[in-house]
Amino acid sequence: MGITLEQAEKAVQAAKAKSAEINTLMNIAIVDAGANLVAFARMDGAWLGSLDIAQKKARTARYFDAPTGEIGKLTQPGGPLYNIEHSNGGLITFPGGLPITDASGTVIGAIGVSGSTVENDHIVAQAGVDALA
Repeated sequence: MGITLEQAEKAVQAAKAKSAEINTLMNIAIVDAGANLVAFARMDGAWLGSLDIAQKKARTARYFDAPTGEIGKLTQPGGPLYNIEHSNGGLITFPGGLPITDASGTVIGAIGVSGSTVENDHIVAQAGVDALA
């Protein structure tokens, strides 16, 4: 079973709370197991360009069931996935996208966060995932 709207909203709320706590403005996207958008929030004043990035981070994390920052390590020049970010309508391969799993470890969706440094994006995304643990 994929992520429910209730779970997606809970993850968004936790991510928004973490973003406020660390004084950032974020775009937060939640996709289901099929990489379809379930929930999205753009905090007031968050960068417009990060709308697309947040959604692509979520889809990238789901497509490969891995944190986007880990995928990015493989996409560097000479790496085994070099230029993969040009596939699937555009991927994002830097931190801020994480798979979301259920209690059994099955991937039910993913979160993508964009609007600050990649370190902050990852922290906020992790808060969304942790809210569902």
